[in-house]
Amino acid sequence: MFNMKRFALICLFATMAFGMANAQNTETKEVPENGAKIRFTELEHNYGTIQKGGNGDCEFTFVNEGNEPLILSNVKASCGCTTPSYTQKPVMPGQTGTIKVHYNTNNVGGFSKTVTVTSNAVNDGGRVVLKIKGNVKQDADAAQPNNVQPKVQTNTRKPEPGAAKPVLKPIREDAKAVPAQAKTEEKAKQ
Repeated sequence: MFNMKRFALICLFATMAFGMANAQNTETKEVPENGAKIRFTELEHNYGTIQKGGNGDCEFTFVNEGNEPLILSNVKASCGCTTPSYTQKPVMPGQTGTIKVHYNTNNVGGFSKTVTVTSNAVNDGGRVVLKIKGNVKQDADAAQPNNVQPKVQTNTRKPEPGAAKPVLKPIREDAKAVPAQAKTEEKAKQ
């Protein structure tokens, strides 16, 4: 028969074993003294709100704080709308390098993209993720092309007595036709 005390004891030991395994995984890893070490001055660039077609360039600067040359092996953007370029030569200890990022500002709306930097740095596991974010706003004039008042064609001949009032015809299909009488009444109210 099944013993309830034995079951409780097994559960207790399983919980303790699981807790100790997780505690070992959360210990901080020591960074070796020797090797290249990368440190960025900033890890995120916020463009704020920029106009469509505006300047989508930014630059991340890093320094090699180690005692061996730092070599960037790969710099990859999270999507095709972001294009990185970077220092190709080894960065000597104490020297700086740059990663230039261009975002395509023809894409309207908010954005949040990443650029993953892989190197021989002994800190950060050799990988650093840079972030760019912002909002591309479409030009106000281009966003609302219907803000132009429709041009209305009128009949300039005076109507004969007893004839129907002339009807205004819109030049654009989406414009509304307004009878001349309505305009005269509107002016009289002002």
